[in-house]
Amino acid sequence: MLPEIKGFIQTTLIDWPGKIASEIFLAGCNFRCPYCHSRHLVVAPQELETIPLDAVLAHLKKNAGWIDGVVVSGGEPTLHQDLGALLEKFIRLGLPVKLDTNGTRPEFLTELSRAGLIHYVAMDIKAPLDERYFGSSGVKCDLEAVRHSIDFLLQDNLDYEFRTTVCPAFLERKDICDIARQIEGARRYILQNFRPVNCLDPKMEEVDPFPKELLQEMASEARAFVGEVSVRGEIPSVSA
Repeated sequence: MLPEIKGFIQTTLIDWPGKIASEIFLAGCNFRCPYCHSRHLVVAPQELETIPLDAVLAHLKKNAGWIDGVVVSGGEPTLHQDLGALLEKFIRLGLPVKLDTNGTRPEFLTELSRAGLIHYVAMDIKAPLDERYFGSSGVKCDLEAVRHSIDFLLQDNLDYEFRTTVCPAFLERKDICDIARQIEGARRYILQNFRPVNCLDPKMEEVDPFPKELLQEMASEARAFVGEVSVRGEIPSVSA
């Protein structure tokens, strides 16, 4: 059975760099990030309407020539074993696919890439790869699996970005440099400011985000290790 689509954005200009895309959201996640904004997708997907795949495909066909690709997000899409069959539907329309993932299923990620079913990956890195990760992700996850996904993207020809939501409740300034050091040589690293709105843990809504200027300084420091680093919403900057 194909994964149920629980959210659909017909047009997005910000979720795939340089492309006009449509975006779908799949339910379920193996993380419980306290600052997550997708509470229903993560813990109560049954409360969300299921959007018919036929309606999504009809929109994509109608807008052929306008839509450049499809972003598949969540939740965590790779939890769905039949994800590949869903992606094939978009590929047959001539549309490339961007996958958003937390990197906890490296073998499946590799399988999708080898099958030509994904063309760009945005992988979230929650924190440096140590015990700090468990607070940001809300679970004691498999850090070795996350490391394998990072290594795969660093070594494969697939286009990608790593990205971190910088939440002051879990990350300090030095943590961003630690992450950048652990993905040294990566093509692209994006920092996203934490937004204290609609969080999985309501206590997060009392946390003040880092000032924009501080995020810019973090990005500047990370450029010692990564080729292109930017704060989401700004023009990317590259190391000298």
